[in-house]
Amino acid sequence: MGPRMNEKIFAKSVQVISQDGQNLGTMDTSAALNMAYDMGLDLVEINASATPVLVKIMDYGKYKYEQKKRASEARKKQKSIEIKDVWVKPFIEENDLNIKLKKVFEFLGEGNKVKISVMTKGNKKVLARGRDSIQGLFEHIVELIGDKGTLESKSKPDDRTKSIMIAPTK
Repeated sequence: MGPRMNEKIFAKSVQVISQDGQNLGTMDTSAALNMAYDMGLDLVEINASATPVLVKIMDYGKYKYEQKKRASEARKKQKSIEIKDVWVKPFIEENDLNIKLKKVFEFLGEGNKVKISVMTKGNKKVLARGRDSIQGLFEHIVELIGDKGTLESKSKPDDRTKSIMIAPTK
């Protein structure tokens, strides 16, 4: 629901602003309405809580159109950042890691954040060895990424899935 217009303005007297922003002073609502109709425009309530009520003489249809156009332009200019997932195994070979890192560099180049995850499940021997190796693996990955990305966050130590978040450098 938009602002009140024309006959829907119930105040007895109003403070009138012309379409070019000039203050025309306080007058009866009916006089302001006649002035707006003579110009072929609308009388639009800007601030209903002010005393007297603040109104503006304007082409309301044109105003709404321009507002919609500005909002559309703002949406076009904003860029959405996605979070891309890359999964690695706890004991990944160097060549396989390089292939995964090519994909990470591609995602970072597009301006997206990358979540690199390692699933830690299996028997307890692998888990005991895996915790240290996963931390070392993440340190190695961050070292290989270098200045192309920055480490943004790490997962909690008690999670079954360990992960780090890499953001592109600006």
